[in-house]
Amino acid sequence: MIKPYNFYSGPAILPEEVLHQAQEAIHNFSGTGLSVLEISHRSKEFVAVMDEAIALVKELMQLDADHEVMFLQGGGSMQFCMAPMNLLNENETAGYLETGQWANYALTEAKNFGKVHIAASSKADHYTHIPKQLDLPADARYLHITSNNTIYGTQLSTTFIDELLSKNIPIVCDMSSDLFSRKLDYNRFGLVYAAAQKNFGPAGVTLVVVNKHLLGKVTRPLPAMLDYRTHIIKESMHNTPPCFAVYVAMLALRWTKQQSIAEIEQQNIRKAEKLYTAIDNSMLFQGIAAKEDRSLMNVCFRTADEATDEKFAALCKQKNIVGIKGYRTVGGFRASIYNAMPEQGIDVLIDAMQEFETSLH
Repeated sequence: MIKPYNFYSGPAILPEEVLHQAQEAIHNFSGTGLSVLEISHRSKEFVAVMDEAIALVKELMQLDADHEVMFLQGGGSMQFCMAPMNLLNENETAGYLETGQWANYALTEAKNFGKVHIAASSKADHYTHIPKQLDLPADARYLHITSNNTIYGTQLSTTFIDELLSKNIPIVCDMSSDLFSRKLDYNRFGLVYAAAQKNFGPAGVTLVVVNKHLLGKVTRPLPAMLDYRTHIIKESMHNTPPCFAVYVAMLALRWTKQQSIAEIEQQNIRKAEKLYTAIDNSMLFQGIAAKEDRSLMNVCFRTADEATDEKFAALCKQKNIVGIKGYRTVGGFRASIYNAMPEQGIDVLIDAMQEFETSLH
């Protein structure tokens, strides 16, 4: 069977070598004769996996001693509540940049723990652009941002993120869909969280990086499982971690290190520019996001009507292209071109677009 070109937004594409290594470990993990699915998380072999995964994150992000790394569960959605629970008192205010559906979910959850001020929003414009003018209270405890928006295909530029990081306020960032896709100064963030299944691992594990000096400031009692300090002290092993997901994430982190984030960023720029150029040169396909805010990870586009969309979707299926359908509330198409997507996949998609457009004339 020829493997399809995988444009799913998440769980998403992983490097082939990572899949092969994970497959081998399912049968014989680290020479133990046991599967990674059945090995004890307290065994020295798995403890070495967790230690390496944490060390790789610190190396790739070039983290200083103030930042701690955790591998948790519950996905990015758990962090929508866990972050404000740990950082925000009831009488304090947090700023939220509302740039998409997941950003909206995050601010909604935060209202359970303190006051929420929407610093800027593009909701009225169906989240098709990133608002740049922020109204942020001087006493805001932190500013929450979502660096990339998978549904609408928008992304905060590195320049804009740097501008936000220069403000005198901790930045909390949901980086679920573009972590390790470009170089950023992670030491300037207060907290970064990312569900692994979009750009560096399988579903089931969530990476959290936090400046430890932000913790221990809330007055509410925190359940042990929802207190970041618990997981820092127990080195992400307070309870049984999602061992297989952590193992595969560790393999993907090794792959990322081999490629280098600098090179991955350049590859991502080339892939996105190639696909956006094809869309912009087309008389049939139209981009959805504002050009200045287009995502390097999720390219969203459509034709003029749903009937034509369905015909192109049928051609994609024939061409062994999967996961191209847009989010249900947006429609059209969404090509998720994460780090592991080879440039050949972009070429195959563009060829299908051009063949389809030609067939209509």
